[in-house]
Order: sequence, then structure tokens, then C-alpha cells
Amino acid sequence: MPVKVMIPTPLRPYAGKRASAEFNAGTVGEALTYLTTEYADLRKHLFTEDGKLRSFVNVYVNDEDIRYLAKENTATKDGDTISIIPSIAGGGCCSR
Repeated sequence: MPVKVMIPTPLRPYAGKRASAEFNAGTVGEALTYLTTEYADLRKHLFTEDGKLRSFVNVYVNDEDIRYLAKENTATKDGDTISIIPSIAGGGCCSR
């Protein structure tokens, strides 16, 4: 059983409108590499030009933030779910 990568709604237009993709991957980095190889348009939304995960992209493995694990080197096992959560900014105060 492979690892499932959940693709957030704002990024689905760059991933063939798919909500998820599955890959046989041993680490989060491998899974993201497979994802951005299959859907090349996603790469610029997830990674900087020098190949680092963008600061506003949060990645979780089974609800655990990889920033507190081994980052892209976080190991995965069959059946794990990787979730990509882009940070959302904006809004304003409600008083006028």
C-alpha cells in the first residue's frame, strides 16, 4: 500500500484537478518529488527556485507537522497520509 498525498483545493488546478495522489515513497521528500514530477506545475507552488520547501507550505504526516520531525527526511510507511496545507493570510478587523 502506497503513501497518499492530499492536494489542497487551491493547488488542484496544477495537479490535474486531483484531490490526492499515491506513491511508493520512503520519505516525505520522495513523495513530494514524485508529486512534482508527475505534476510539474505544482513545483513552483511548493518549492523555491533552490529546491527548498516554501515557508508558507505546511506539510503533515498523519497529522504531525514535519517541521517538528525530520522535515522532508521524515520517514513514511505504507498507508501514511501526507497533507499539504498552504498558509492563508489576509482578512481584516471587523470594526468599521
